Amino acid sequence: MSQPISLLALNEIIRDTVDRYLEPHYWVIAEIAQLNFGTQGHAYMDLVEKSGNKIVAKTRANCWVYAYRTISGKFFEATGQQLKSGMKVLALVSVTFHELYGFSLNVKDIDPNFTLGERARKRQEVIDRLHREGMMDINKGLKLPTVPQKIAVISSVTAAGYGDFTNQIDHNRFGYRIEHTLYQATLQGAEASATLKKAFESIEIDLVQKKYDAIVLIRGGGAQLDLDCFDDYGLAISIANSKIPVITGIGHERDETIADLVAHTRMKTPTAAAEFILSGFQAFEENLITLLKGIDRHSQLILKREEGNLSQLMSRLQLATRATLQQQHHFLDHKKEQLLSKSRHLISFEKLKLDNYGKALKSTVNTKLQKAQTRLDQLEKDIRTLNPESFFQKGYTRSEIGGIPLHLTQPEPGKELMTFTKSEKISSTINKVEKHGK
Repeated sequence: MSQPISLLALNEIIRDTVDRYLEPHYWVIAEIAQLNFGTQGHAYMDLVEKSGNKIVAKTRANCWVYAYRTISGKFFEATGQQLKSGMKVLALVSVTFHELYGFSLNVKDIDPNFTLGERARKRQEVIDRLHREGMMDINKGLKLPTVPQKIAVISSVTAAGYGDFTNQIDHNRFGYRIEHTLYQATLQGAEASATLKKAFESIEIDLVQKKYDAIVLIRGGGAQLDLDCFDDYGLAISIANSKIPVITGIGHERDETIADLVAHTRMKTPTAAAEFILSGFQAFEENLITLLKGIDRHSQLILKREEGNLSQLMSRLQLATRATLQQQHHFLDHKKEQLLSKSRHLISFEKLKLDNYGKALKSTVNTKLQKAQTRLDQLEKDIRTLNPESFFQKGYTRSEIGGIPLHLTQPEPGKELMTFTKSEKISSTINKVEKHGK
């Protein structure tokens, strides 16, 4: 058994060994798993190496405040983004071992080109995979309507690019009206890709009822590394499989994202995307105006030609009409003569008939008048015979009781009887009433 030593002595041996046998600096490829800052501005990191999703190596690292300011400034200038957790970096480190704090790495520098190169490598892997799977040109094969009147917009309501886009669409100088619906998404960070894909899923569900003509994916610029979400394979698949054309206006000048490459149409900025959509309306309107002018010119030619034809037809019609009228005039004259001749014959015939009817009627009337006169004479004799005066002249009288003829009353003793003769009115009282006759 070797001679025991103290922990401090062991740690000093380790420190001396590290100082003696290790190089002063190493370039190390690692992922920043965690990044924190001390009160004085020092940066403290956990550096890891992964195999798939499994961490196979891990160590603590620190970067003193002065060094970190230089490193982070250079990194931001090159990439447009701050150092943060989840980034894969190439770091220049020195290995240190402290008797009290143990093993750690001291970060001296970080190469931003490596991070950009790593990003480019992953991006190219995604592009190659999309080419192999035949997904790059699927969305480009869809027909984009010349005048997309209903569009779905994927963006963030707080993004400046979204405001630029809607302002350009809603207040265009042509007065075109385009209905647009926002599907909210996060445009940078760890959750960005998932929210973008979720937006595409929501649009696909709504497409049955809302019948969008196109999808516009807009952001509005930003740091190069902030655009990593638009290089996501899953997002590219969502764009490729979209049932309607996708227009991008992510807002970066230096490079195209994979979303741009897969989309139907790529525009540099949200404003440019709006202008592109409006240009379709303008082109359609100009084409309509051109067609209308062509129709007008063609119509004028046809009208002029038909006016000539009409003039010729009118002349021919006038000549034919005159000939027809003259022919019909002769025909009418002939018919008139025939009608007059026939009318004279009919009038003579009917006059003869009327004369015969008149003679027969006169004879009949005379006969009937004679019969009527004879009948009247007989009636006159009958009337004279039935006249009450004639009865009075023969000595007959008329009796009444209370103004009612005697034969219509019940005569009784004591009643007053009024008797009329030809010239007298006799009042008497009934004394006795006897029945006589059968």
